[in-house]
Amino acid sequence: MIRREDQGINYNTLSRICAELTPGMVWVTSGAVEIGRVDHIKRTGNELPRGEESKADYAAQGQAILMNVYRQFLPPETGLRQLLVEHQHFNDPEKREHIRRLLLRAAEQGTVPVVNYNDPVSDEENRKMELSNLRESGQDDVYECVDNDETAAVIAGLVGAQTLVLLTSTEGIYLDPKDEKTLIGEVYADTAGGLEQRVRELQAHCHGASRAGANGARAKLAYALGAALSGAVVRIGHARHRLSDLLADRVAHTRIGLR
Repeated sequence: MIRREDQGINYNTLSRICAELTPGMVWVTSGAVEIGRVDHIKRTGNELPRGEESKADYAAQGQAILMNVYRQFLPPETGLRQLLVEHQHFNDPEKREHIRRLLLRAAEQGTVPVVNYNDPVSDEENRKMELSNLRESGQDDVYECVDNDETAAVIAGLVGAQTLVLLTSTEGIYLDPKDEKTLIGEVYADTAGGLEQRVRELQAHCHGASRAGANGARAKLAYALGAALSGAVVRIGHARHRLSDLLADRVAHTRIGLR
C-alpha cells in the first residue's frame, strides 16, 4: 500500500482493490501502522521512538486515513464498515458469534466490512499472557490473529466462506522458492487427512518470509489448511493481480481445497 520510492500511499493499488470489492466479501487488511508512520513523518519530519506505544500511535493515525481512502474508491452505492478485532474476540464464543452475525448482516445490507487488527489498544505482553492462559486452561483452538492470514482464515471458517484469497508478494507456494518454475498450482485431496498430509509435505519446502515481520509461507499454508478443511477453496497469489483474475484462474497461483 506504500510506494517505497517516495513513501506515499499507493492509490493505484487501493483503487484497483476497491473496484472489485462487493457485498458478500470481507476484506482483511493491514497497512494502518505503516500508513500512520508515513503520515506522521510527512507532517512532523520525524519518526516516533521505536516501541509498542509508537506502533499503537501510528496505527490509530493510519486507520483513519485507510478508511477514508477505501470510502473514496468504493462505488458510492456500496456501504463500508470497519471492524477492529483483537484475539479475545475470536477466543470467546459469544464475541465470535457476534462477529459472525455482523459480517453476515453486512452482506445482506449491501456493505463491505474492512477488518483490521486493533493495534492501538493491543499490548503484546498482555496478549501473550492471555493466550498462554487460554492454552493452559485446555482450550482447543486458541487464535492470536495478529497475522492477517490467520484472521482471514478464521473469518472464512466463521462465516462458511466458499473462497479465501490470500494475497502475498509471490505467485503462490513453491517447491523451491528460488525457482519460479516450481510453483504449485493445485493442492487437492479427497479427504481431510489426505489434504493435511499434502500441506504438511509442502511446509517442509518453506523457508523464511518474503518481508520483515511476515510469518512466511509455512504459516500461510497452516492457515490455508484450516480454512480448506472448513470447506473453502483457498487461493494464494500475488497482490498485483486482480481478484477477478485469481478467481477465474486467469493468472498463476496456488489453489488448496478438498475435492
